[in-house]
Amino acid sequence: MSASVGNSGGLGRSRRWGLYIIGIGAWLSGGLWLLFHYFFVEQGEFGPQVNPLEPWWLKIHGAFAFAATWIFGLMWGVHVTKAWPYKRRRSSGAMLTAVFAWLTLSGFLLYYVGDERIRPMLSIGHWAIGIAFPLAFGWHRLKR
Repeated sequence: MSASVGNSGGLGRSRRWGLYIIGIGAWLSGGLWLLFHYFFVEQGEFGPQVNPLEPWWLKIHGAFAFAATWIFGLMWGVHVTKAWPYKRRRSSGAMLTAVFAWLTLSGFLLYYVGDERIRPMLSIGHWAIGIAFPLAFGWHRLKR
């Protein structure tokens, strides 16, 4: 099967699987970071300390987020711009794009903003939307 399907913006099998693998990887690694950050905190000699796996989940999440940014650019070129004129799933696609934009922006700010008063709010806003991302994707993918 070809990498893309016609001019309607449909995706071929390889691009669809790439999207699924990167999306699932980003979601699972973010979820595992969340679990280890809040629920698997280890008690050390001087109180709570970071679980040794937590930084690894964050690094893996960052790698998948980088890949997600790349695949979003691919999707924009081969899917969004071609499918937009057909007016099918336009509202769910626009919402999915907005959610992805928020995750990208908030992830960038979490990485670069050093203000410890803002980071907790950004973090909650990032992971709360991130947890719900599969619902937005499913709505777009399955909407008729």
